[in-house]
Amino acid sequence: MKKNILYSDRLIEISDNMILFRNYYFPTFSAKTVKFQEIEKIILKKPTLKKGKYRFWGTGDFIHWFPLDNQRSKRDVIFILFRKSKKIRIGFTVEDSKKVRELLEGKVTLSFEYH
Repeated sequence: MKKNILYSDRLIEISDNMILFRNYYFPTFSAKTVKFQEIEKIILKKPTLKKGKYRFWGTGDFIHWFPLDNQRSKRDVIFILFRKSKKIRIGFTVEDSKKVRELLEGKVTLSFEYH
């Protein structure tokens, strides 16, 4: 069965029922998928030093994991994905944050923290 891809860039791919994070695992560069039904919420944050602006890959606090993005410091939004019954949160960025935000609004609970 062919999946319906709604958005794709070099960092992520969003289909009808899941998000695929490219270059998720270190050091293998393999991908990770998360189904929308597994997502509790996604918080959008302004990139700052404390919120992962310079976290290009991996974790600094063992709670947030960031897939590889060498351009993260230039992005306008950091998305923090909370999964149901999971401790690790996925912090990710995208090439077109406005389009991704619009796609996610109908699929998951979004909140904004721009302070």
